[in-house]
Amino acid sequence: MVAWRVSRTDIGPSVCDRLAMPTLLIVDDHASFRAVARAVLSEYFTVVGEAADGVGGIGLARELRPDVVLLDVQLPDVDGFAVASALACEDHPPVVVLTSSRDRRDLEVLLWQSPARAFVEKERLSADLLAALLV
Repeated sequence: MVAWRVSRTDIGPSVCDRLAMPTLLIVDDHASFRAVARAVLSEYFTVVGEAADGVGGIGLARELRPDVVLLDVQLPDVDGFAVASALACEDHPPVVVLTSSRDRRDLEVLLWQSPARAFVEKERLSADLLAALLV
């Protein structure tokens, strides 16, 4: 039997850095937003999956067990608040960050009641902002 020891220099710094980054699942019904979010957030997160609806998001979160779920509040089947509540009941719940193109003030009561860690308006989404919310 041969044992392999891999050092940082063997596989390069970019692979090691990516292994240490938090994993992220993006749940949004707009493919264009998912693509933009993936591109913007890949600096600090390893995007492990995408879902276009709430049921698919719950299933992927259970399968992939991401560290963070970026979750749209308006989905075609189940709203993001219900998805956040379902994920909060998991044995090892991910950090949920809700997102919407709607103004935060329109959602204030629902956001206050939600188990989600934070809310970010879609036009303000950035890797720095999302990473800061996780500290």
